[in-house]
Formats: sequence, structure tokens, C-alpha cells
Amino acid sequence: MAKEDWKEFAIVRLATDFTRFDLLSSLTWPEVNGYFYSSGFGAFMIKSRIYLDNSATTRVDEPVLEAMVRFMREVYGNASSIHTFGQEARAAVEDARRAVADLVGADSREIVFTSGGTESDNTALWGVFRSGYRPGNHVITTRIEHPAILATCKALEYAGADITYIPVGSSGRVDPADVAAAITDRTILISVMHANNETGIIQPVREISAIARERGIVMHTDAVQSVGKIPVNVKELGVDLLSLSGHKIHAPKGIGVLYIRKGVKLVPFMTGGSHERKRRAGTENVPGIVGLGEAARLAMERLPEMTARVAALRDHLEANLRDRIAGVRDNGAPEYRLPNIANLSFEGIEGEAAVIAMDLEGVAVSTGSACASGSLEPSHVLVAMGLRPEVVQGSLRFSLCYHNTEAEIDAVAETMARVAERLRRLARRVYV
Repeated sequence: MAKEDWKEFAIVRLATDFTRFDLLSSLTWPEVNGYFYSSGFGAFMIKSRIYLDNSATTRVDEPVLEAMVRFMREVYGNASSIHTFGQEARAAVEDARRAVADLVGADSREIVFTSGGTESDNTALWGVFRSGYRPGNHVITTRIEHPAILATCKALEYAGADITYIPVGSSGRVDPADVAAAITDRTILISVMHANNETGIIQPVREISAIARERGIVMHTDAVQSVGKIPVNVKELGVDLLSLSGHKIHAPKGIGVLYIRKGVKLVPFMTGGSHERKRRAGTENVPGIVGLGEAARLAMERLPEMTARVAALRDHLEANLRDRIAGVRDNGAPEYRLPNIANLSFEGIEGEAAVIAMDLEGVAVSTGSACASGSLEPSHVLVAMGLRPEVVQGSLRFSLCYHNTEAEIDAVAETMARVAERLRRLARRVYV
């Protein structure tokens, strides 16, 4: 069988319903070229998989991987060492720092490398709480934040902080007036995400930052989902602290950034050596930093396509799904969304079942945050928006990236239509 013919014969089924292709049993893994192959049971094939869960993580781009490999094989010195190996590594770190600074409109000296978004968020919140830059213990955040913020706020409460959680309406957006009303003379920090990881709804961070600045309060935003998807400029946003993560923009996992505006007092979260200008101890992850720098440069180049072509693909997906499936609704105000996220509810469908069924058909989607996966609780974001339980339970998140194609989007819509019809038919049988 010719390789170009494989897709025509590919199938996706449960383990109990695999189709066997014994004639392919002699092929090696490289020849399978992306199809699942199990030599122990002959050969099984799965159609080319489509990945629409880019808000959970993204694949590492080839230029990023190529840039990283050199700093694992050849330039492997410690960036703090004064010999040539170390200084070459240091130069690469600073080059990457400048690339990330350019991506968010910062000065390179305001960029601190971390292990990812969670560490950046923890560093921001704990760093301000412990800094004593002004009297007080009051922190303002929202009910729709990522678990990295919400869990940290819970820990801060145990440490003596007073936390106010601002609600949102069905639009999924925070009202800046509610933030202003929550401020007291003991408020030391406001943390509002730039864009929600489940709905893609962009928050009015600029307006909230202006309120914080007028009252002399530190403003933090978790921009893990927005950086690389829309233009993000720390000066235009007016924030003092901003978190971002490499693996959301085609860099590797385990590398992130905390932007710290010059003059902001912050107690280090990680202590030890004097790395990162004494703001984050620990030997620098040079390959990861180099990868993030390359990813930042690519993200800058791709921004016009993210806001145009990828947004058009997202809109095409939604229109296609509505044409094929009855009872589809948007979750959140569509005019405020990131260009790559569609959060939709499907009437009469259970989201988790749909995720599994789509996966068996070769399509990766999700019901929400991967960091909350395994929880039996419904999406805290959609619940906070006041959506009905059946709407929350029937929600799916489709998150695209630069690499997705129109052919993939059409295939996903066709597959989702089949899955929806099958799940609704099964539900009718259960309740008859």
C-alpha cells in the first residue's frame, strides 16, 4: 500500500474495534510517519490527528527546537561562568531576553526568566504581599482567573491576606467599576488576567490598570493566553507585573517570564544565588530561554496572521459547526475574544464524552483548562458567568494556532457533527 493511500484506509476506534492491516506489519516507525503503529499486534492505523487544544499547550516549532539543540550539544556552559562556554551561554540568554522584551514592549532589564506561568504568577503575588511597599494586606482578583492565581490567593488567605474576588457577567468580562468599588485603603495588589484561558475573553486590563495607578496600587496581569495571539504592550496596558509562558507560543514547557516594571518592589520567590539580577535564584535554563527567545521572534512575525487568518479560521469553524449541528451557542461576548479560541456549548451533549469521542476520531479539543483536568467540578469560569448547568456541561473549547489549516477546520466540523449526532442518539436511548 502506498503511503499516500494510507489516509483513505485510516480508522479511529476503541481498542476493542481496531482494524488490522497485516500487510503493513513489516514497516518501521519512521515509515509510519505519524500514524500509530503497534508491531505486537500487526499494524493499526489512526488517521492524521488534528490538534485544536493550543490553549493547553503548543507544539515546539522547528526553528525553536533547532535553536535549542545547539545549547544542549555544543554551547552547554553555565551562563554564570566567566569562561568562554559560560559567556556564549550568557550572550544567548541576553539575546533571548531582548526578543521577549520586544514582544511585550518592555525594557530587557525588566524581563525575569522563570519556569513558567505558574511560577511567574506565584512570584508576582507572593512578592508583592511580602514586599511591604505600602501598609495593607488586601488583594483584588477575579472569579475567572487561572488556578495558578486562585490557588495562590487561597494560600495568601492562609498567610493573612484579605482577598476580594470580583464577579463577571454572562459576557465573561470584568467591570472596571466593580474593581474600583472593591479598593480599600489596605489594597496592595490587583491581579486580573489579560485574556481568559477557557473562553478567550479579553479583559479591560488597561482601564483597571489606570484605576490601580491612580490609587498607587501594584497591578499584575496573567497574559499567558494573550501574548503571541494579540499585540501586548506593557506600557500601553499600564501594568506593573505581567506573566507569560513559553509553551503557549511554541516554545518548550518549563520556561516562562515575569515582567517587572522598573521601580516595583518585589521580594524574590526563589532564593539562592544572584541570578536574574537577584530576582530569581537558580541556574538559568539556557536551552529553554533560547527557545523562548526564538519563539518570541516568530510570534512577533506571525501576529498579523494570528489576528487575521487564524481568526478567520476560528469564525469558519463556528459557522461550519452551526450549519451542521443544531443547538450550538457561544460562551462569552464574541467581540472581545482572542482570535484563536472558540468556547461553544452543544445542547444535549456532555462535554467530557465529546472530548473522548473526538479524540477517538483523531481530533484533540478540551472542555477547558488542562490545569484543572481530572476535577469532577464544572468549569469555574462558566459557572462564574452564570451559565445554566446544562450549558456548562455541554461546553467545548476549540483553540487554534498558526499552523492549523482550513482543511483541518473542515474535517473537525464534519467530525464534530458525527460525534454530536451519535452522543445525542445514545442519550435518547439512555433516557427512554
